[in-house]
Amino acid sequence: MSIEVYRDAWGVPHLRAADPDELAFAQGRTTAQDRAWQLEVERHRAQGTSAAFLGAAELDWDVFARRTRLADTARRCYERLAREDAPTAAWVRAYVAGVNDGLAEGARRAPEFATTGLVPGRWEPWTPLAVWLSTHILFAGLPTKLWREEVALRLGEEWAELFATDGPGTSGSNGWLVTGDRTESGAALVAGDPHRFIEAPGVYQQIRLACSSYDVVGLAVPGVPGLAHFGHTGPVAWAITNAMADYQDLYRERLRRLPDGGLDAYGPDGWSPATVHTETVEVAGAEPVVIEVIETDRGPVIFDAVAGAGAAAAMTGPGASGTVAGPGASRSVAPVETSGAGGGPVGDGVLHAVSLRHPPRVTGDLGFGTLPALLRARTVADVDSALDGWVEPVNVVLAADTGGGTLHRTAGHVPVRHRANSLRTVPAWDPAHAWGPAPAPLPRAEVTGHAVMANARGLAAPLGIEFAPPHRADRIDALLGAHDRWTPENTPAVHTDTDNPSAARLLAAVERAASGLSPAASAVRDRLLAWDRRMDAESTGAGLYAAVRGAVVRRLAAHEAFAALRDAHTPYPALLRPWLVLGPRVAFALETLLVAGPVPAGDVDRIVREALDETGSGEPPAAWGVTHRLAPWQALPDPDDEHWPGLGGDHDCVLSTSSVPGWTDRSGRASAARYVWDLADRERSRWIVPLGASGVPGDPHHRDQLPLWLRGDLAPVTTDWHHLTKEQG
Repeated sequence: MSIEVYRDAWGVPHLRAADPDELAFAQGRTTAQDRAWQLEVERHRAQGTSAAFLGAAELDWDVFARRTRLADTARRCYERLAREDAPTAAWVRAYVAGVNDGLAEGARRAPEFATTGLVPGRWEPWTPLAVWLSTHILFAGLPTKLWREEVALRLGEEWAELFATDGPGTSGSNGWLVTGDRTESGAALVAGDPHRFIEAPGVYQQIRLACSSYDVVGLAVPGVPGLAHFGHTGPVAWAITNAMADYQDLYRERLRRLPDGGLDAYGPDGWSPATVHTETVEVAGAEPVVIEVIETDRGPVIFDAVAGAGAAAAMTGPGASGTVAGPGASRSVAPVETSGAGGGPVGDGVLHAVSLRHPPRVTGDLGFGTLPALLRARTVADVDSALDGWVEPVNVVLAADTGGGTLHRTAGHVPVRHRANSLRTVPAWDPAHAWGPAPAPLPRAEVTGHAVMANARGLAAPLGIEFAPPHRADRIDALLGAHDRWTPENTPAVHTDTDNPSAARLLAAVERAASGLSPAASAVRDRLLAWDRRMDAESTGAGLYAAVRGAVVRRLAAHEAFAALRDAHTPYPALLRPWLVLGPRVAFALETLLVAGPVPAGDVDRIVREALDETGSGEPPAAWGVTHRLAPWQALPDPDDEHWPGLGGDHDCVLSTSSVPGWTDRSGRASAARYVWDLADRERSRWIVPLGASGVPGDPHHRDQLPLWLRGDLAPVTTDWHHLTKEQG
């Protein structure tokens, strides 16, 4: 093989090979050498085998991965790819061969293998597809439907959408395109930052891929070949944000056990066989757990009927009752009596469960044919054509080319079905909730001057139910409109903007609280009303605002109006419970709950006064960055968690750094990368990741980008081979 590996000053790999397959091999091998531990964690998570070396803390995920049949879906999708697109399947296999070639060397460099006793395994041709599925299976907000179900049943149908993420949201990806007539160079800029849960090592890998067919720089997902989300080929560049589309459905299933141990499921045409088998989940330091894996005509059963009053009623109708096995336990549901509400069979022996239906499982297609097509793209028309085969996650895409072309579209597979499917769980036996034969049409728009994508309503509105509030999109739009000489050097001012528009409603409530306050509370009120609304790390005003906000959230969550929702999470598998806890839901919907909902306006005003009193009577809050510190996810516990630095920004700032107000200021979600793609000169492009290019502790490039990331600076994209260092061997 004629493979060459170069590194820039930040340790970013620049790979050169004779053809795409050799290059895919080089990408897999280099990724394994740099990030062996990360790759093997992701492989095991996709297979549902991570508890075998990480312990009982990962059991819930493993059970979920197996019940959702992630690995089996990946196999199906790869088999279809091999039948219908042999060149892409061969390209994926070349990547996998490279991973297998580099894993042993990478594992020798990574101390985590010795710590856990893990021995590097072997990747299969379908493993990259399984990693992609595993990374995005919870991306579409699947648990939100369960939450709406609980709200409707416990609080009332009229409040089902009260906690919508539009006020405010938890997604924070930004992207924008500035056309050439508004840049200093006369060529377009494409910029932005995907906000995801921050992981160590990072979820995005800076890399360059060059061969006879293309030369592309961008951000790869470790374990997946090519550059799916962000790339610059020289003539064309593209980027995405989450479209917030709804493309996963949850069905309430009725099952019956057969004498031979099999199961039937009740669907629109009556009873039909469900598949069922058992699997054993190994757990380090504990006994193995046997689970039952069930699939109906709708899809895999992800959990049994829950025991909560609201959910049980939704499953079975009035008067029914049921029990559920704990997460990971062998399936065991008590027979229930049902009145037959909602249709379907009644009587002893009917079991109840929830199944998941999502496009890759239904179609056997994960859209991997898009990946090599993107690498070959030379124009926005090429990017556009490639994205016609995209499946998931559903994205909003921006692209520009050196000929002045621009692209603003959605991409992905969204099934056409009843609106109720997008809101809550729906009955499996009702034909009204079946999917249509073709996916929904994908909206697109023209670009004039600039375009913004930030998870808000707008272009993708027909594809979803809940979106991020408009604050980030509006703020970026205003900043971009402020002048027309944009460059890669001044673009980071947009990335790092800390203005917090979502504070307005709470500040308005604080302003109303003018009477009945103690002197200390009045002083807090006066300081807040004089605050500039910027969530800078060094701002004591931001710290004060966060303290008052947290006190308001806790009191709202404790209000008797929400009493029925306090245990809404308890019947569900532990993995899904973080989405179903009342406190965080109140925190994320605070903007809405201050002006709408079951808490009377007078009580809201009282709660705000009490929060001002509480904050004024305690120790003065510190600067925001003292408590708002980075908290990345790591497969192994961090022995020195306190060393992570403080951050600026907040949920609805352009610098979107999410915490859970009222419970913790620690931020687990922030910019997983930042980039500026310059179409005038690729060498003037800029990028950054939170930590570094290497996943190996102690490597010089393990966390060398963190100081730049914290300051909002970007590292240069170097493409001149003479300015890179060639690796030997």
